[in-house]
Amino acid sequence: MIKVALIGAGKMGISHLSILGAHPDVEVVGVADTSKIVSDVLEKYSPFKTFSDYKKMMQQVNPAAVFVSVPTKFHASIVNELLQMGKHVFVEKPFCLKVDDGVVLERMAKDKNLVNQVGYHNKFIGTFEEVKRLVSEGFIGEVNHFTGEAYGPVVIKRKQGTWRADPEEGGGCLMDYASHVIDLLNYLVSPIRKVHGALLKPIYSDTVEDAVYALVETENNISGVLSVNWSEETYRKMSTSVSITGSKGKIISDASELKVYFKNADCPAGYSKGWNIKYVTELTQDVDFYLRGEEYSAQVDYFIKAIQGKVPNNKNTFESALITDQLIAQIKNNKNK
Repeated sequence: MIKVALIGAGKMGISHLSILGAHPDVEVVGVADTSKIVSDVLEKYSPFKTFSDYKKMMQQVNPAAVFVSVPTKFHASIVNELLQMGKHVFVEKPFCLKVDDGVVLERMAKDKNLVNQVGYHNKFIGTFEEVKRLVSEGFIGEVNHFTGEAYGPVVIKRKQGTWRADPEEGGGCLMDYASHVIDLLNYLVSPIRKVHGALLKPIYSDTVEDAVYALVETENNISGVLSVNWSEETYRKMSTSVSITGSKGKIISDASELKVYFKNADCPAGYSKGWNIKYVTELTQDVDFYLRGEEYSAQVDYFIKAIQGKVPNNKNTFESALITDQLIAQIKNNKNK
């Protein structure tokens, strides 16, 4: 059994806690949150030991691994402390507000040989995993262009006073929404290293952007377009999609449906020349505990298995998340050019 503690019991923290509590190889030894309401509820209705101070929790319960689900501005300091203690760390996305902090943490985790993961869950969705396979194994040929999109109704009226209006909190469409798409494209195609122009547009917000549009290029010279808008009222919830064009075919995929076109009959088993459609229900592996989507349990399970040495620590690592942070910083520097 892996002893695990959680810091931050907000929306994502509670989700992680539910999955961890049901995991057959995990013992949840402590939950820390600064909200007395949250800690009182957990104390009364859950079996977990709760703390208002995560430092006291760490001293008392001594977990092997810690899940960090706090506002992004606290990631660097808390993760730094945990790595210094020799703890394996799962931290929510985005990784860090400042690239320099991420560089330090990535190097420290590597030097100490600690398992590390950042919560970019799209890499555990069946359709996107199949996209990765089709691209990596060359079934659509040499990739020459891609598009990554995400839309949703997060900020649909003028309001201030929340973290979403504060760039120092990690608020803004670029950090909160576009980071998911950037990280996914880095994984599916190749790390994006250049920004040829970017527009960061406010729609309802005064201090942060609500939409991000950028022309980008990977390290191996593949062109791409990033289009993300969290003030899009025509969507019921966040919708992420990618389109990848290659010399032998084309892929269009979101979290529910994968469409792929092959120019000739040289295609993988289960596919044919022309257009093919597969659904996430065909491509998703079962998980022990379902909550919001298989991908959330799958990412937690992968982290635990990496600690156990059953899988390599090479998915959603600090290293890959740092590449995403570096591109976010570059987009900020190229905004409205």
